[in-house]
Amino acid sequence: QVQLVESGGGSVQPGGSLRLSCAASGSISSINIMRWYRQAPGKERELVEAITRDGSTNYADSVKGRFTISRDNAKNTVYLQMNNLKPEDTAVYYCNVQVRLLGRNYFDNYWGQGTQVTVSS
Repeated sequence: QVQLVESGGGSVQPGGSLRLSCAASGSISSINIMRWYRQAPGKERELVEAITRDGSTNYADSVKGRFTISRDNAKNTVYLQMNNLKPEDTAVYYCNVQVRLLGRNYFDNYWGQGTQVTVSS
C-alpha cells in the first residue's frame, strides 16, 4: 500500500558529503513525521533526525551542525543532507514515515529498505 524508495548512499572519504532521499508512494492521504534512522554493525538502530509536516526538526547530538533534514510535501519525499562525514557515520540509513492511507483515520509507520553509507579513507 505504501512504498518507500531510498537513494543516495555510497562511499565517501572523511569530510565528504552525501544526500539521501526517500520517496513515498501509494494510497497516501497524508504524511506526518518523517525520520531518518541508522544502524551500524553490531549496534542498535538509532534516530538521526526527524521532521514534522510543518518543518520542525529534531537532531541527534552526534550530527548537529553536519546533517540537515528537509522534506518536500508535494513529492512525499524526505532528504538528508550529510556534510563533513566521519567514519563513525558509517551505517545503513533507513527512512521511517508516518502515513495515513486513504480512507483511514490513523497513521502507520513504514520503513524504507535502507541504504549503505560508508565513510573511509
